[in-house]
Amino acid sequence: MTSRWAGRVRTADRPGGGFATAVATAVALARACHPGPTVAVTVLVTALALACGHDARGCALAAMAVLTGQLSVGWCNDAADVARDVAAGRTDKPVAEGALAPRTVWAAAWTALALCVPLSLAFGPAAGIVHLVGVAAAWAYDLGLKATVFSWLPYAVGFGSLPPFVTLGLPGAPWPAWWAVLAAALLGCGAHLANVLPDIQDDLATGVRGWPQRLGAARVRVLVPAPLLLATVLLVLGPPGAPGPGGWAALAVATVFACAGPLLAGRWPKAPFAGAVAVAAVDVLLLLAMGTTITAS
Repeated sequence: MTSRWAGRVRTADRPGGGFATAVATAVALARACHPGPTVAVTVLVTALALACGHDARGCALAAMAVLTGQLSVGWCNDAADVARDVAAGRTDKPVAEGALAPRTVWAAAWTALALCVPLSLAFGPAAGIVHLVGVAAAWAYDLGLKATVFSWLPYAVGFGSLPPFVTLGLPGAPWPAWWAVLAAALLGCGAHLANVLPDIQDDLATGVRGWPQRLGAARVRVLVPAPLLLATVLLVLGPPGAPGPGGWAALAVATVFACAGPLLAGRWPKAPFAGAVAVAAVDVLLLLAMGTTITAS
């Protein structure tokens, strides 16, 4: 623990506080794990596993593997970023505000990662390796790649690993179709842009110069829907055969959301982010609706 951090940890994270301390620490850890993305990705992969034909055991294993992986990534992120979060005055980060000690969050991150390894491999050897590569990419982002021009790469690898993780766990370990993997990777790039957009100024002030920070907030607002819309195009046009009415409707809706965000930015600064989230939701629904068709023929 650095001298800058000394004295900031509240009673909630000090030993000897009994049951109340344990509850307070658990609540703070839940806040520090990035609960929104953690829950969203876990639910998405579990739903995709169900749609692809996994039984209850397979869906449960997929959920536990992804949950532990996401928890490890979220806790690693907050533990690694504590100095920058304190400098930026982040009041939404339990470690930065003193509700948790970095050592506690590091211990939680490594514990979750240790659980993720056997759970991932239990889903299937090939599937497990693919998932662990995605988790490793996310850790690389947290530990320094986020401050480089290649900050988009861990998101592309992490999201792109999800379709093969699900399909390789099926009997016969089939590979997913290329367009499903590329669409998921593009979804990850869009998520990266959307996730970083609100924090670009704070990031620049604390020395983080990843891809979005180098582009600048104005350019990112315009660019953020593009990879998500490209993912929509792949999910509609990639599968064999002509798209049905539902596919064309999804593409039309996604296009409206993608264009509306930048156009409304002058009146509502959060419009590009909201538009990106809406396009991402369309992409996720398309991916889930395809089920077993995402496997390569």
